[in-house]
Amino acid sequence: MKKLILFGTSGCHLCSIAENVVAQASDKCAMAIGLIEKDIADSDALVTLYGTRIPVLRVEDCGRELGWPFTEEDVIALINS
Repeated sequence: MKKLILFGTSGCHLCSIAENVVAQASDKCAMAIGLIEKDIADSDALVTLYGTRIPVLRVEDCGRELGWPFTEEDVIALINS
């Protein structure tokens, strides 16, 4: 299983769209995907790092990231790279 972290915050409409994109990519991907949602508002360091870039999708074990906007195909490519 590939674990992904979606950095965002509550009330972020782009973050909701990104979550749906990841879910759709998961349905098309041969590999199981686990999604962890991280609210950047819980950490000053995360706000500093991602505050103007959310939503951001990161592969947990290697740190590769996708910044918004991304597509299902982008998510699948990230997982397979």
